[in-house]
Amino acid sequence: MSRTCSKRFARTELLLGSDAMEKLRRATVAVVGLGAVGSYATEGLARAGVGNLRLVDFDEIRETNINRQLYALDSTIGKLKVEVARSRVLDINPACRVECLPVFVDRTTVGSVLAKPLDLVIDAIDSLGPKVELIASTRDAGIEIISAMGAATRTDFSMIRVSDISKTKICPLARLVRKRLRQRNVESGVTCIYSTEPPDPMEDHATVGPELTEKDFLERGRARKPLGSLSCLTGIFGLIAAREAIRKITAS
Repeated sequence: MSRTCSKRFARTELLLGSDAMEKLRRATVAVVGLGAVGSYATEGLARAGVGNLRLVDFDEIRETNINRQLYALDSTIGKLKVEVARSRVLDINPACRVECLPVFVDRTTVGSVLAKPLDLVIDAIDSLGPKVELIASTRDAGIEIISAMGAATRTDFSMIRVSDISKTKICPLARLVRKRLRQRNVESGVTCIYSTEPPDPMEDHATVGPELTEKDFLERGRARKPLGSLSCLTGIFGLIAAREAIRKITAS
C-alpha cells in the first residue's frame, strides 16, 4: 500500500491493527444492488480499505432515488449506478480495484457475479427472485454472504438485528426468502440484517423493486406499489452489512 493510501486508513489501522488491514486490502467483496442499502455498504467497505470490490447493478440513477441512495444527485441522474459508484470508490481509495457488472441477477448472470476470486458477497437486492437466486448460488459455491432484508417502511433503528436467516422474524421479506430457500435446500448459514419493527401492511416483497421501468416490470415481474423509506434507516442497514463483512474478513 502506498504511503498516501496508508495515511487514508491510519485511524482504521489504529483500531483494527496492521494484520487486519492487510486482510482487508487483499479481500475481494461483491456488493450486489447499489441502491439505498448497497450504496452505503460499498461506502463502508471502501473507507475501511477493502482492496477489491465487485459492484453489481443493472440500473440507472433516477430522480426518485435521491431521498435515500448515496449515488443519487442532481448531477448523476441518468447515469449507471455502477459507474458512479466506481468513481466514488476510487476517489476514496485510488488503489482499490473496482470491477463493474451492470447486469440483472438471474440464473444466466449469477455465475459472473460470483466468479472467483471472491471472499464475500453483500446482498442488497430488493427483488425476491434475484435475491433467492444469489443467496442459493453463494451457498452452492461455498461463498460467505451477508443479506439485507426489508429496510423500507422502517423508522426505528433500535429494532435492527443481525442473525442467521433461520432466526429471522417479523420481516415479511425474510419470511418469503426463507420459504423460497427451503425449496433450494438452504435453511441456515446465511447472515441476515433485518428489522423486528412491524412493517407497513401494504408491504409486498413478492414482486420486483419499484426502481424498474415499465418494460422491466413486464419482463421481470409484476409491478408493486413503491414503499416509503428513510435514508437514515436504509443507510444503517448498509453500514451494518459493511461492518459484518469487515468483521468476517478480519477474523478469518
